[in-house]
Amino acid sequence: MNRLIDRPDAPLCAGFDPAPIAPHRPLPDNACDTHFHIFGPLDRYPYLDDRSYTPPAAPESAYRHLLHTLGFRRAVYIQPSVYGTDNSRLVQLLEDAKMDADIAWRGVAVVDASVSDDELARLHALGVRGVRLNLLFRGGVDFDAVARVADRIAPFGWHVQFLVDVSEFPRLAQSLSALPVPSVIDHMGHLPVGKGVDDPGFQDLLALLREDRTWVKLSGPYRMTALSEPPYVDVDPFAAALIAANPSRLLFGTDWPHPGINVAMPNDGDLIGEMFRWLGDDESLIRRVLVQNPVHLYGFDDVESA
Repeated sequence: MNRLIDRPDAPLCAGFDPAPIAPHRPLPDNACDTHFHIFGPLDRYPYLDDRSYTPPAAPESAYRHLLHTLGFRRAVYIQPSVYGTDNSRLVQLLEDAKMDADIAWRGVAVVDASVSDDELARLHALGVRGVRLNLLFRGGVDFDAVARVADRIAPFGWHVQFLVDVSEFPRLAQSLSALPVPSVIDHMGHLPVGKGVDDPGFQDLLALLREDRTWVKLSGPYRMTALSEPPYVDVDPFAAALIAANPSRLLFGTDWPHPGINVAMPNDGDLIGEMFRWLGDDESLIRRVLVQNPVHLYGFDDVESA
C-alpha cells in the first residue's frame, strides 16, 4: 500500500512555499508555465512503491493561487515519476479544465510501448502534447520504449520530453536527432554547474538547440547550482549560453512544487526574478519565451508566430 512516509530509499521532500511573492514586473498576457506537477490527494492518486522521492501533497488549489499571484494564464502539467505510467491525475486535471475559462491547460504524459492508439487519441483530445522520458529517477520509462512509440505519436504532433543530466548521456544528441518527433530537455540539462558550459554534454545540447528540433526549459536552476538560495548566479553562464544558441526554442517553467531538491525551498517569486535576470529588458525575448514558444510547442488556441 502506498503511504506518505519518509523511506530511506524515497525520502520525504520539503513542501512548497505557500506564500508566493508577486513579480517585480508583470508577465506578458498569456504567459505560460510549461512545467509543474500536482501531487495527491494520496487516497485517490497513490504513488508508486518503486520511487526515488516522496512528495507531500501539492493540491491544484495551491497551484492556481500561484498562477494568479505570478500572472500566468497558461500551464502545462508534467507527469511526475512517482505516478509512473498511471496518468490518472493528469487526466482528471485536463477533464476538469474543459470548463475552465480562466486558465488554459496542456499536459505531458508518461506511456510505455503497450499504450493503445485509442488511448493516445483520448489523451490528445484532452490536451496532452508530449511523452516524458525520465532518465534520472525511478518510475520513468527507458529510452528504447520511447523510441518505439515515437512513430506512433508523430501524427499527433507530440514531442518527447527528457529529464536527464546531459553530462551523463554522451550519445543524447545522436539519439534525439534520430527521433521522428521534436524533443524537450528539462531544467537546462540538469548538469552540476561545476562541470562548466564547456562540458561536452552541454555543448551537444547547444548544438541540438541550433538544429531547431530540440527545446530547452529555463527551469530548475536549484537542480544545478552549488549555492543554497537565489540568486543562483553560478547558473547564469548556462542560461546565457542557451539564450545565445536559439531563443526560439526556449521555454520557462516554475517546476512547482519543486520536488526532490537539495537546497532551501525557494519562493516562486524569486524564481521569476531569476528568469527576468536571464532575459533582461528585452520585451520581445520575454514574450517569445513565455508566450510565443509555448504556443508553437503545445498548440494553444492562438496563432502567434514562434
